[in-house]
Amino acid sequence: MNPAMKRVWIVDDDKEMGQAVALMLRLLDCSTRYFNHPRPAAQVLLTGDRPDLLILDINMPEVSGLDMLEFVRRRKVWKDMPVIMLSSEAADVTVDKAMQLGADGYVMKPVTLEELEKVMAQAFYRHLPR
Repeated sequence: MNPAMKRVWIVDDDKEMGQAVALMLRLLDCSTRYFNHPRPAAQVLLTGDRPDLLILDINMPEVSGLDMLEFVRRRKVWKDMPVIMLSSEAADVTVDKAMQLGADGYVMKPVTLEELEKVMAQAFYRHLPR
């Protein structure tokens, strides 16, 4: 693997959407790992493995992307990990809640390659050492 290649995890219960986002990420020279539910992603995080960027769907059964975001942001070790929310939900209250919980970006489904690239750049910029 190219050492400069970003490792991106996608957590989305919609497998087709996860595959589409993974394809876009590969076009952006990223390696990907897909999880169909937040629990397995959280379990892998707890082993010490972590991505350079986490992309979370908001609406998932049992554990939402907002729940996963809150789980990540409550732990000091992951505070510097960029997180982007991906959703078909455009309600201002949902977007605001995601940003209040510490999301670094929010993109609407279906996402375009250009939108994804832009929000990723912004998320990585937010976490540059100052």
